[in-house]
Amino acid sequence: MNDVFKALADPTRRRVLQLLKAGPQSAGQLSDAFPVSKPTMSAHFTVLKQAGLVTSEKSGKSVIYYLNVSVLEDALLGFSDAFGFGRGDADNNAETPQ
Repeated sequence: MNDVFKALADPTRRRVLQLLKAGPQSAGQLSDAFPVSKPTMSAHFTVLKQAGLVTSEKSGKSVIYYLNVSVLEDALLGFSDAFGFGRGDADNNAETPQ
């Protein structure tokens, strides 16, 4: 879970995830959306892949990136459970009529 939050800590990586919500994109397409070098974007892609937030596949000379929503959902659920915001808490925290 730490890798996921490390990846999400950077605004560029969060924006990459937002762009991938619309569907798979090539590394070049994603890189063109940012005012940074391709090697810098490659480093961001590596962090996102290590966290499991994106997957990739080679397509000819391009690398296509896909959003992996299930890892993000698992991390957010784990985070909410750790701080007592789990799904069952609404029932546990509700006031009981007297």
